[in-house]
Amino acid sequence: MTTSLSHYLTLAAVLFTIGAIGVVVRRNALTILMSIELMLNAANLTFVAFSRFPLKPGLTPEAAMGGHASAFFVIATAAAEAAVGLAIVIAVFRRRETTHVDELTLIRDAEIVAEPEAAPAPAAHAHAHAETH
Repeated sequence: MTTSLSHYLTLAAVLFTIGAIGVVVRRNALTILMSIELMLNAANLTFVAFSRFPLKPGLTPEAAMGGHASAFFVIATAAAEAAVGLAIVIAVFRRRETTHVDELTLIRDAEIVAEPEAAPAPAAHAHAHAETH
């Protein structure tokens, strides 16, 4: 049995579906990040599969390297997304001590936000200015 384009595309569709279900159903931020990575890997598999089995007949392997190049950029983007996403999750965990996205409804805590200092009254400022001259 030979592996055809449909096998790769079916596997990519299954991986993408599992990742999408993980993003929608799970509430843990780390699990959501892993599900996004799974979806990006499914896209990579599709790019490389179309590079291996080009739709245009007679395309040379050198000309069909666009899929590999696209997969490389997706891998670089996924690495940056994982680094930034993990840094955000760690920062949120240190502040809130949870990674469940249901409990993270506000970006800021009410007790952390300090009231701004009141500006001096204009009359007092004018009086102070007059005394110095």
